[in-house]
Amino acid sequence: MFLALCVVPGCGEPEPFVSDTAVLWSPWDDDTLERADRADRLVLLNLGTQWCHWCHVMDETTYAAPGVLAQIDAAYLPVRVDADSHPLLAARYEDYGWPATIVLAADGTELAKLRGYVAPERFESLLAAFADDPTPGPSIVISPQPDWGDATVLDDAVREQMLARFAETWDEQHGGWGTVHKYLSADLIEWSIHAARRGDEVAEQRALVVLDAQRRWLHDPVWGGVYQYSDSGRWDSPHFEKLMAFQAANLRVYAAADEQWPGRGYGQAAVDIERYIDRFLTAPSGAFYASQDADLVPGEHAGHYFALNDGERMQQGVPRVDTAIYARDNGLAIEALARSSMHSGRSQPLTAAIEAAQAVLLTHQTATGGFSHRAGSETSLGDTVAMGRALLTLYQATGDSRWLAQSERAAEYVDVHFRSPLGPGFVSAESTGPVSATMQRDENIALARWANLLWRTTEQPEHQALAEATRRYLFTPEIALQYRVAVGGLLLVDYESKHTPVKVRIAGDGSGADALQAAAMRVPEWYKVVSREPDGEPVAWVCAQGVCSAPLAEPLAVRSVVDAMVKPTR
Repeated sequence: MFLALCVVPGCGEPEPFVSDTAVLWSPWDDDTLERADRADRLVLLNLGTQWCHWCHVMDETTYAAPGVLAQIDAAYLPVRVDADSHPLLAARYEDYGWPATIVLAADGTELAKLRGYVAPERFESLLAAFADDPTPGPSIVISPQPDWGDATVLDDAVREQMLARFAETWDEQHGGWGTVHKYLSADLIEWSIHAARRGDEVAEQRALVVLDAQRRWLHDPVWGGVYQYSDSGRWDSPHFEKLMAFQAANLRVYAAADEQWPGRGYGQAAVDIERYIDRFLTAPSGAFYASQDADLVPGEHAGHYFALNDGERMQQGVPRVDTAIYARDNGLAIEALARSSMHSGRSQPLTAAIEAAQAVLLTHQTATGGFSHRAGSETSLGDTVAMGRALLTLYQATGDSRWLAQSERAAEYVDVHFRSPLGPGFVSAESTGPVSATMQRDENIALARWANLLWRTTEQPEHQALAEATRRYLFTPEIALQYRVAVGGLLLVDYESKHTPVKVRIAGDGSGADALQAAAMRVPEWYKVVSREPDGEPVAWVCAQGVCSAPLAEPLAVRSVVDAMVKPTR
């Protein structure tokens, strides 16, 4: 998961993205470039989000400046897009904001890509320059296409570089990886839990530092839920917006951490996130909303508000909730709730996950198994993968084969609709409009892990081929070494591509088999397959590292057998 940053210091005080400006914004659609060509204009594309403070500062300053308005009126077709609602454009330009400002020629050529807030004087000058000379500026860097290989396992030398970066980016002074924004990276903590379970004491210590700091500074102690991140390189400067993607990531990590390190309060942290989701981000249908703003009054920093107790907050009002229902965010939440139920043994989060899944299947699933970002909109890779992963998790949590069948349908849809035409890997969306879709690394990481686990569950070769096609993209050195900090997901893909998961097969029906399944779910292994067969007496078999157990009739024996079988292997 990438960090949804508002760019420039002070970001994080959100307000509604759609605000009154003197600019007459047009929507983005398949005819955008054609309209610009007919009018002999350049396209000024403004990408922001509902919660982005600096998007609104540009509205109040830059897009209100007479000189800027004059330049737009003379030479540009202004187009505004909510990045949260448009997966193709968000994936293409996520490195530039929000806000991100893109200048396009009428043939689709990118002339400029501007990151974050741009002051009026500079913006007026830039607009005038491109109107006079519509050729690509210095912000447009054409990267050569990587030399795609056929490797479906990560090169040892590349892996060692990634592990070195993982170690080097640790912040000894403040804790956490990286020195600018502090937040819990689910993939890095998942990798650390995995390594700690196999005897890595440094990984364990660092995971505990991040989990404790995140809970202390970025979890709302009153309502529950998770603030997006802290800036200034410290943990104590939170930005108070609450995005569903961050709630889901924290929920699944804290639920797993509680199993690995009981008694540290991580289970309560998971319960508090569930409490927040239920109270503020759950629709009447059972599906989940996208986010909640940081500010009670748009544009006014709300640090004082979040220092209040519940009654004092409610007397003043509640920050606006973005009631958009996106399949991607719901998939992340469904998976997290199901995993929380697996680890804790509590039924409530699994019930909520099932209710949300049923709602999204009704409104966002296409007839051929893909998932629309919004109900009735275009499908996207991120939405389909997130829901596919969630459905596979529901199968493991319940043993109900209907969830597995739906996950397989989603995988087939991905294979048919999102393969890149330029090489290995999968694009963010099917592009029928003026801008081509790109490959987003985190989406491909999620796809590789899901497809691999689906193959390990079904043993169907098409699922193995899907995972391998994704890994050929991810394991190309230029892609694998793209980031210094965000290496956790690729390390997990690498491990899972080379190892067989812990497998627990359960036979039988009724309460005895249910108890064995619940025990299997509570084993603190991220990489595991739990399958259910309805026939026979209630027993379980555990297989790990090439060894299978005798039939197990007692639930407590499942955990002890797995613990005995899992040896330090990295």
